[in-house]
Amino acid sequence: MAHPLHGRDFRLLFAARTLSMTGDAAVPAALALAVLRTTGSTSALALVLGCAMVPRLLLLPIGGVVADRFNARTVALVTDLVGCAAQLFAGLELLSGRAELWHLALAQVIGGTASAFQAPTISPLVAGTVEAPGLHKANSVLGTTNGATRLIGPALAGTFVLTIGPGWTFVLDSASFALSGALLAATRVRHVPIPHRSLRADLAEGWSEVRSRDWYWTSLIAHSVWNGASAVLLTLGPALAVERLGGEGAWIATVQVGAVGLVMGALLATRVHPRRPVLVANAGLAVFAVPLALLAVAAPAPLVIGTYGLALIGLGLLNPLWETVVQLTVPQQALARVTSYDWLLSLAAAPVAYALAPWAASAWGSSTPLMIAACLVAVSCLGTIAVPSVRNLQMPTTPPPTQPTPAQTPHAPAPAPAPAPARTSHNPAPAP
Repeated sequence: MAHPLHGRDFRLLFAARTLSMTGDAAVPAALALAVLRTTGSTSALALVLGCAMVPRLLLLPIGGVVADRFNARTVALVTDLVGCAAQLFAGLELLSGRAELWHLALAQVIGGTASAFQAPTISPLVAGTVEAPGLHKANSVLGTTNGATRLIGPALAGTFVLTIGPGWTFVLDSASFALSGALLAATRVRHVPIPHRSLRADLAEGWSEVRSRDWYWTSLIAHSVWNGASAVLLTLGPALAVERLGGEGAWIATVQVGAVGLVMGALLATRVHPRRPVLVANAGLAVFAVPLALLAVAAPAPLVIGTYGLALIGLGLLNPLWETVVQLTVPQQALARVTSYDWLLSLAAAPVAYALAPWAASAWGSSTPLMIAACLVAVSCLGTIAVPSVRNLQMPTTPPPTQPTPAQTPHAPAPAPAPAPARTSHNPAPAP
């Protein structure tokens, strides 16, 4: 079977996603420094980050409905254009030297809103450009690229911030959105329209698809816990690295080794084809409990860093497996709505953990929330083994049947396969 990258449309989609992910990976570091340079306040940074998170969480289910009602390509193209405008506005304000807090907050509100509509389109775009036999390879390739951008993006941001200022990072992200949109405009994506109904009916149907699959919703709980535990580590980890692991360099090494692990996991997924993919993937996620527990007991730095890399290999392996299984089991006309709930649960755990982790650390010490997070990860991820459908689900070979309506879009040669996101969606983010 030909590699998915041999196909014109997936090749265009891959290029678009690579550009977009690279720009997005560069922005967080630049945004933090830009806000701190502008205001000198960490509270202001929390406010700006919240301006992106709140609309994203509130609008994700609606984004799933929109992506299922309309061609995912069209929705993704519009969100790219909106993201381009928002980042260009922020970049130009920073470059002008007149940037104020509300400028950056407004850009984040617009960007967060756009991402709520963009995230649910990812899986339908993959499933609409790749035939069923190639979905696993396609998801693995995208997972590898996602991990690579986590290495490249921050390096780009650091170079820009130290040489020409953080504003140019936003301009770079704006350009990546524009180029991504141009590539998507030339991409042909299969689409199965859904009947026009009320928003409430569409949301209910999407939730029904989630509830009808025990392996799906129980795994989502585990993935959400994983993301919450990751947020605990991101909140407490930097200070603990300085205190217990030998300094800031230990934390930087941890993050970089994790990014390498993510790439290795995605590469491993191209060669590993487990018969029971959800079972294997969830068991792999449970490894994350090890570095959390080791950091809690002040284990040596090499041990903490090494096990964190192994844990991220598990995440890198999970994402392509999870996305492929979902794409081959959920009807394409409901896929965006189903995956929007995946994104919602995964993202919602993070702000809760961000709020609770510092409070728990001040009340009981930093080791306690880390150990609690480790136990929750182990119990939730390994606990899915008790679910019969998790143990028994095998990798499907064909997507579920769809019932297309005559209202095909110009870019829909014929109805076809189905898809999903991962999280993680670091996500681990959607699904972890």
